[in-house]
Amino acid sequence: MPDDDPTRQALTAKDLLERSHRMRPDVVAVRCGDAVFDVHTPLPPHAEIQPILKDEPEALKVIRHSSAHVMADAVQRLFPGTKVTIGPAIDQGFYYDFDRPQGQFNDEELKRIEQAMLEIIEADLPFSREEISRADAEALFTKLGETYKLDILEGLTEPLSLYRHGDWVDLCEGPHVPSTGLLSAVKLTGVAGAYWRGDERNKMLQRIYGTAFASPKALRQHLAQIEEAKKRDHRKLGKELDLMTFHPWAPASPFFLPRGATVYNLLIDYVRDVYRHRGYDEVITPQIFDAELFHMSGHLPSYAANMYFARTRDESESDEGRFCIKPMNCPGHALIFGASRRSYRELPMRLADFGRLHRYERSGVTQGLTRVRTFCQDDAHIFCTEQQSGEEISDFIDAIYDLYRDFGFSDLHIRVATRPEERLGTDAQWDNAERVLIDAVMHKGLPYDITPGEGVFYGPKLEFHLKDALGRSWQLGTIQFDFNMPERFDLSYVSEHNTPTRPVVLHRAFFGSIERFMGVLIEHVGGAFPVWLAPEQVRIVTVSEKFNEYGAYLRDRCISDRIRLSFDDSHDKLGAKIRQARLMRVPYIAVVGEKEAEGRGVALRSRDEDKDLGFLPIDAFLDRLKRESLPPSRRVS
Repeated sequence: MPDDDPTRQALTAKDLLERSHRMRPDVVAVRCGDAVFDVHTPLPPHAEIQPILKDEPEALKVIRHSSAHVMADAVQRLFPGTKVTIGPAIDQGFYYDFDRPQGQFNDEELKRIEQAMLEIIEADLPFSREEISRADAEALFTKLGETYKLDILEGLTEPLSLYRHGDWVDLCEGPHVPSTGLLSAVKLTGVAGAYWRGDERNKMLQRIYGTAFASPKALRQHLAQIEEAKKRDHRKLGKELDLMTFHPWAPASPFFLPRGATVYNLLIDYVRDVYRHRGYDEVITPQIFDAELFHMSGHLPSYAANMYFARTRDESESDEGRFCIKPMNCPGHALIFGASRRSYRELPMRLADFGRLHRYERSGVTQGLTRVRTFCQDDAHIFCTEQQSGEEISDFIDAIYDLYRDFGFSDLHIRVATRPEERLGTDAQWDNAERVLIDAVMHKGLPYDITPGEGVFYGPKLEFHLKDALGRSWQLGTIQFDFNMPERFDLSYVSEHNTPTRPVVLHRAFFGSIERFMGVLIEHVGGAFPVWLAPEQVRIVTVSEKFNEYGAYLRDRCISDRIRLSFDDSHDKLGAKIRQARLMRVPYIAVVGEKEAEGRGVALRSRDEDKDLGFLPIDAFLDRLKRESLPPSRRVS
């Protein structure tokens, strides 16, 4: 049979697998090159394909996308008149947005939807794929009354495809599992409001979230992790541990209470110590600038919607505002560098800044400490020669690995984000910058991924992704080339050949923002900060009032040694005092009674070792706390 025979060109992935005797009941989809297709998709007859089995990582997205279709089918069976919009797979599961005339779904209705999904799964309905013309698709969805699908159709080009299981149909590219029976572990997790196409000017829809896994065991593990995440939620712990609060008069702007402010300042102090060891100079720059600065930097034309503006009394209310509250530090640092004639001998110049920044975030995306409107970055900009950039990046990698280890993060991965289609700078600049970043990582023998097109328009970057105690990934630290700022501010230094030369500018941050890192850290440690970061390192509790004088003496000794403590000399019983200290996650409880007062020591209880350490003389007690008050990397063995 010739290769151009149309019957051979119409073979599906399932046909190809069956011909090679590789079609199994647990095949979910196929891999063809870098792409994933379901078994319903026509492929070239000589396509090299590999089956993807149900328990392989690549199968998960297909399983979740298919589960979204089953959920939408269940919703429309139970609640006629409900319209469907889109239902993608996402990192932790899937969702579908619905326009329901009766409004929001409640918990009881979610249970009914989940039960209907299980019935559809039990029926083991085959998925089928069908290509359709635009005219036929419009006719179908007009008949079904699916107005949102008609809206979606306007942005699509032919060929179009439908997916069906049973009597339910949706406009979809796929891929999907062969049949609903492969979806053995699904769970609906919640409901929320969502605007159509994410635009608050459009109608509010109802978004149902769910998740799905290859097996019930994997689903149970995930649900257990969700429950643990709820216990560790930094918003919940922040309130319970008196770390921070919020107020509607300052939306999405945290108030750090004394205990939270202690942790916050300890984070900054830690980075300041890194700066002292690695040759950074800290600067302080203004909070408010003339808007002309952000015209010069290029931020105003594209970033104005995320900026706050200040207006003085001598300006008209119709004016947009001459002044801007800074959303980033880099333009101010460019002014500092450009304020003097610079020599190559001054480079590298490393300018660090803990200035407060303000960015307008829509209320729908703000969340606790991880997405706020006012924050502080451990921000720095390195002005250096092209030859120095590799060494600066290498030094930063060393510093960030040391830093994350101190905070208890051991699972760290690097991504190299390369040039997007729309960008500044020459191809030669991008070639060199990407090579320098990759060489720095490879020289250290570190694993990395390349994420093509994920660099920002003004330069490529390294992103540092770490996993917390629950296995969730967070992108925090970064180092990034900037081809924009030196040009826009006409920055230069005098080279060794006495010629003006553009500096290389590197943006870098360890934490990202202090607020976001603190939120991640609270959840990572479950509110139980290590001794060196704990807002209260020890609580001294007295057995009775008779020993308050000795307890006060211990308190003063701790204060002299800069130990952070509280002294509970209340009338409460000893058990209640200890219970309260444990609720506040205090690392050490020092109990003092008759034996301790006579022996000049304490009975020490350790949170982390979960046991009584027995009697310790005062000096041994203080030496232990002083040693543990240092970050792990700075303790003498």
